[in-house]
Amino acid sequence: MDSPYLVLDARFEAMIDGDARPERIHTGATWTEGPVWFADLDMLLFNDIPNHTTFRWTPTGGVSVFRADSRFANGNTRDREGRLVTCEHSTRSVVRTEPDGRRTVLADRFEGRRLNSPNDVVVKADGSVWFTDPTYGIMSDREGFQAEPEQPVRGVYRIDGASGAVTRVVDDFLQPNGLAFSPDETTLYVADSGASHVADAPRHIRAFRVTDDGRLADGRVFAAIDMGLPDGLRVATDGTVWTSAGDGVHALAPDGTLLGKILIEGPVANLTFGGPERSTLFVTASASVWRVPVRATGVLRP
Repeated sequence: MDSPYLVLDARFEAMIDGDARPERIHTGATWTEGPVWFADLDMLLFNDIPNHTTFRWTPTGGVSVFRADSRFANGNTRDREGRLVTCEHSTRSVVRTEPDGRRTVLADRFEGRRLNSPNDVVVKADGSVWFTDPTYGIMSDREGFQAEPEQPVRGVYRIDGASGAVTRVVDDFLQPNGLAFSPDETTLYVADSGASHVADAPRHIRAFRVTDDGRLADGRVFAAIDMGLPDGLRVATDGTVWTSAGDGVHALAPDGTLLGKILIEGPVANLTFGGPERSTLFVTASASVWRVPVRATGVLRP
């Protein structure tokens, strides 16, 4: 059997279990996204965007419906209190699910105009919520409701953890997508998947220095994706960046060097670290969800 691992740098060999094979734990979806791990519940949540459904998976119970109407939910994360935070395409908002099930809207407008379609989200240790706002959810009725953008740009935003104030921190992306902080939160990585609809457009990940007052500075191209597009991404405790791509999951060194690939039938939309030791990759890829044991450990957030 051909190996699912493409080793391009010897460092990658220490990050994978060469004998392990990706295991498909769900299929039959249309477009899976938004994997988030709940260690306290031994549970993975993920979305099937076009079918506006959120599913749960557990090692003992398999897959079941968690939310029958997800409002075309895309990216998910958890905040510092363990609450689910979700990007919804149909409402064009970032929302939080309270412990009693109530839904709190964190952001749906900026400067009086509706957001485009929040896509992915991450929470910093100070409680601030950072999200991307491309136009994918309003380009057609497949992943939301078709509409004209009200925002003049496709930006990256920060929601202050104390005041709830929304700030646009980057405004020069074509289509900002997945995002993740470095382990010490001094760097924010943001994918630009603009080549999805524009020829010769960006298909790279940018890196920004996070300032003490919650701004971004010194933006640069961190790495380009050589197959397909970057979408969701995560960071391991050693600083490596694990990103989605057209042919699977790519592992990037902290300096942007491509170390290797986990080849998965895709394209891959997103991924997250989970399992008891945060050393299982859960990967959403088109109609399926996969799990892959690795020797890297995901950053605990929370």
